[in-house]
Amino acid sequence: MANQPGYAVPAEIGKRVLRPGGTELTHDLLEAVRITSADDVVEFAPGTGETAREIAALGPNSYTGIERDREAAATLRNEFSGPDREIVVGDAAGTDRRAASADVVVGEAMLTMQPEDGTAAIMAEANRLLRPGGRYGIHELGLVPDDLDADVKATIREDLTAATKVPARPRTGTEWASLLEEAGFSVTWRSTSPMRLLEPTRVLDDEGVVRTLAIAYNLLTHPEARRRLRSMRRVFNRHGNRLRAIAIVAEK
Repeated sequence: MANQPGYAVPAEIGKRVLRPGGTELTHDLLEAVRITSADDVVEFAPGTGETAREIAALGPNSYTGIERDREAAATLRNEFSGPDREIVVGDAAGTDRRAASADVVVGEAMLTMQPEDGTAAIMAEANRLLRPGGRYGIHELGLVPDDLDADVKATIREDLTAATKVPARPRTGTEWASLLEEAGFSVTWRSTSPMRLLEPTRVLDDEGVVRTLAIAYNLLTHPEARRRLRSMRRVFNRHGNRLRAIAIVAEK
């Protein structure tokens, strides 16, 4: 566990909600992306399936989850297989889906951990999959203010990368919007919230009492996981006045 990527450590101890803004910002994102019964929806990296369940509850015409992790895909397939519901193993940067086959693409907590070319490739793939007028919703790690000093940005990214063991590139709202525009989108909605992923009150709100107690027990019995999460939380707190969760909807 010492060298596991940071996003995998909370999942190892039973945390299901792994998005920077928690379930609250995901709810806002799904409301803003306006999923209807006529929409074909693609989700990049559904992971533990929390957002997939919310999307399914909205009753889209179809749902496809593109999951790179074969074990996670197999687990999700037990729940989401059936008419017009599909989980496939694939890479969000280059799927085998038909072009212009989706009305909505959603991806959360993935672009921040990509190198520059990886982020561009995923956004380009979202654009390729969407029909004209289709909506792309993202939920990532942001920075404030928009004119944040470049050296401060670099320090935050270095500290996050050291703690999470993966390249971390949070961006300001303007930077996220610019990347989406370069990929062929127009931003139609944006919202931010405090980044409290590992705070006890956020865990309780996102996971509920029973799962929070199970997570607490797993922390007590897994010292390496406890050490890793403490390290990440220290970095989040150190830069708490600069870090935000950000969600954006952009239209093709």
